[in-house]
Amino acid sequence: MSNQPVQTVSTSSDKVKIVLAVCAAIAGVVGFYFLADKPAIVRAGALVAGLIVAIALAWTSVSGQSFLNFAKEAVRETKKVVWPTRKEAMQITAVVFGFVLIMALFLWGTDKLLEVLLYDVILGWKR
Repeated sequence: MSNQPVQTVSTSSDKVKIVLAVCAAIAGVVGFYFLADKPAIVRAGALVAGLIVAIALAWTSVSGQSFLNFAKEAVRETKKVVWPTRKEAMQITAVVFGFVLIMALFLWGTDKLLEVLLYDVILGWKR
């Protein structure tokens, strides 16, 4: 038997929740700019309130719950990563810097060689 998750179709109430969440976020941003003559704390409060309402509305929808599950899985996966030690990171960084330096010198040399060939040899212009 297959263990494939079943994809359900969003209900209209979920779509309404998402639309209301977007409207609440937009209202917070509009409120921030609309209250330009008010103190910064009032403006920031309007913005934060709009964003909190938007997050609360989105959280209750199926899409919000699936995003929350995705975020939890992402955190769980990052805990499985084997990070390099400080010594390994420094060695890799040194190799990258060395390669960049060598490539920069190679490209500079190629550019100068082509400049000499084009202007001095082919065109006969003296700098």
